[in-house]
Amino acid sequence: MKPGKEWRRRSWPGSHEDWGYGRHGDWSPNWRRKRGALFLRFAAVFGFMVLLFFGGLAAAAFLLTRLFGGGGPVALLVWILGCGLALALPLLAIALATRAFRGIATPLAGVMAAADAVAEGDLSTRVPESGPGEFRQLARSFNRMAEELERDERRRRNLTADVAHELRTPLHIIQGNLEGMLDDVYEPSSQHIEATLEETRLLARLVDDLQTLSLAEAGQLELHREPVNVAELLNDVRTSFSGQAEAVGVALEVVVDGGQEAMIVWADYGRLDQVLGNLMANALRYTPPDGVITMRAKSQSGGVQITVSDTGEGIPPEDLPYIFDRFWRGDRSRPHTGGSSGLGLAIAQQLVQAHDGRIGVSSEPGQGTTFTIELPADIRNY
Repeated sequence: MKPGKEWRRRSWPGSHEDWGYGRHGDWSPNWRRKRGALFLRFAAVFGFMVLLFFGGLAAAAFLLTRLFGGGGPVALLVWILGCGLALALPLLAIALATRAFRGIATPLAGVMAAADAVAEGDLSTRVPESGPGEFRQLARSFNRMAEELERDERRRRNLTADVAHELRTPLHIIQGNLEGMLDDVYEPSSQHIEATLEETRLLARLVDDLQTLSLAEAGQLELHREPVNVAELLNDVRTSFSGQAEAVGVALEVVVDGGQEAMIVWADYGRLDQVLGNLMANALRYTPPDGVITMRAKSQSGGVQITVSDTGEGIPPEDLPYIFDRFWRGDRSRPHTGGSSGLGLAIAQQLVQAHDGRIGVSSEPGQGTTFTIELPADIRNY
């Protein structure tokens, strides 16, 4: 909760302490106004109905007394008692309405005022979980909604800032190279043109990754599912990265535990290849020469488990919860290298989840890192 925002105890005439949410007094008056309006409507309707009922009952008693031979004094007494009830019972109804108001109208007015505050942009608004069970559940649901909205808004702002940061460097390089050529600071040699072209490739890669990530998060990423042999997929990935691994002196290994028939998943081959490619690129980036990267697959109950392990520098424990975030890196002063957009692990997580799978990571500093993917088996076998 932001500074300057606090729950304040409020007194209400004729009741125990109630609670109102104040943001520098912003919507506390609005809360009290809604509360009062609800109470007046509730009490007026209830009291009017009781008055009509018992007034009619008194009139009926008077008429029946006269009809069955009751004397004038008896009829008058019955009529007076009926009128007394007709006056006393609405007062009792108002007292009961006030009591019911504490448990019903107060939390409802709080939710209404909080909804108005959220609509005006105050996403930090929360309501107390008080009142009957249904209203406590309503308050919990509202608070969860507000928390999700606040979290999404914070992510949106962070994403905007991160995208601007990631775009700034390649754009400055491209601009600097082109201006240098125009100003004859250096000749438009193939080296300078190639450097500029590489930055445009990085920008294109960043845009493609952002599009993939946004579609996956929205659940709109189209998957072309087919039977995929995981063992063959791992061997294809090793072949694709063998040249890069050999260039940096890193060994690649593939281990398959179980028969080939147990290694079939119903998935999009290209997207799984993208997931493993992102994990391999990340492992190669942080594995020193003479290191080893191992891709292992084994069957398990209801699916297949894939692990990608390296003997690199590892990840500090405090960084592990954030490595699947967009553009996140432990050392903020270290730029992304190797043409990375900084979205590889975030995309890997979203693509695995799109396959109804799970991905996790374990690491020890100086001992390497292991990413674990669990995918359901080919559903046509069940």
